[in-house]
Amino acid sequence: MRHLRTFLAVLGLSLAASLTHAETDPAEAARQAALQLEEATVALAQAKTSRDRVKSLTSVVQAYETGLTALRAGLRRASIREAQLARQLKAQEVEIASLLGVLQSMSKGPAPVILVHPGGPMGTARSGMIIADVAPALEAKAAQVRRDLEEVSILRSLQEGAAETLQNGLTGAQDARTALSKAIADRKDPPLRFTEDPVQTALLIASTETLEGFASALVDLQVEGLQEIHLPDVRDRKGALSLPVAATVLRRSGEADAAGIRRPGLVLATRPAALVVSPTPATIRYRGPFLNFGNVMILEPQPGVLFIFAGLAQVFGDVGQVLSEGAPVGLMGGNELETGAILSQSGDDAGNARPETLYIEVREGKAPVDPETWFQTNEDG
Repeated sequence: MRHLRTFLAVLGLSLAASLTHAETDPAEAARQAALQLEEATVALAQAKTSRDRVKSLTSVVQAYETGLTALRAGLRRASIREAQLARQLKAQEVEIASLLGVLQSMSKGPAPVILVHPGGPMGTARSGMIIADVAPALEAKAAQVRRDLEEVSILRSLQEGAAETLQNGLTGAQDARTALSKAIADRKDPPLRFTEDPVQTALLIASTETLEGFASALVDLQVEGLQEIHLPDVRDRKGALSLPVAATVLRRSGEADAAGIRRPGLVLATRPAALVVSPTPATIRYRGPFLNFGNVMILEPQPGVLFIFAGLAQVFGDVGQVLSEGAPVGLMGGNELETGAILSQSGDDAGNARPETLYIEVREGKAPVDPETWFQTNEDG
């Protein structure tokens, strides 16, 4: 964790110094991630119960994910900026060579030659005025070239020092995910609204052929031993919920995929092994594999409303368990790119690991609704 914090601090300072104000988002993200990781580490050290440990480890994993995302974005921008400066300096080679020649001749020329003009005092005066006008411009141009070269040096040093820190960050993130999975498995006191009847669930799965049909049947499924655990009404938060995972939208509700199939949910692109959390307090109604959707997590934030997350590699918790907002529900599949691959692709916006896809569906009663009526996607058009 120390290595990642150190690099994030350096990254923030370097980017802030080298990029324009409009381009400093990775630097600010790096600073925020470093602070988040620091706070999460302190909370983890102070965790006394299994529930506290799960919560703290969730924050640690999220801090690593945020930090590594900022790190990649910063390296990518640093690489792009270095390439931009290199092209700029390459295009100005002739001009810079002429500039250096003029400055060198001015500095080496004997004073009488510089100050005495063949045209006499008037010519000397005119040449002095020309030199007075030209010299500041030449000096300004030379100063700009010096700044560009210094910036290239800073950016190269930043990238050259990234390999070890990247590897430590990737390793730390994976270790934190493993620790989180173990802490959830070891947890002894999850609040339960009801206990799953596995036979009833198996019969329900066998009787349905689609995710939509299963979700509709789940609404009518009667559970025994229901405990009165109050969950806050979430309807007043419609349209303001955060997505359960850091992601970008691949397909919106009703948009056809490559095979022409249209679904009522959102398809999101996430990073490999990304942590998925509950967007609100909710009860787990189903968790496990379903058809070709991979692992599915179905949450019930309140009676008659279901949040369906499909495509996870690993799911946490048990059916009937009540989750708090932000509680981990699972991990996406895939593996992070190796350090060398990340660094080699840092100059390309596509220099990321192949994204995983999470399918999100929201149902009110038995009818699906556009998830974007509930979730903020921060996507235009």
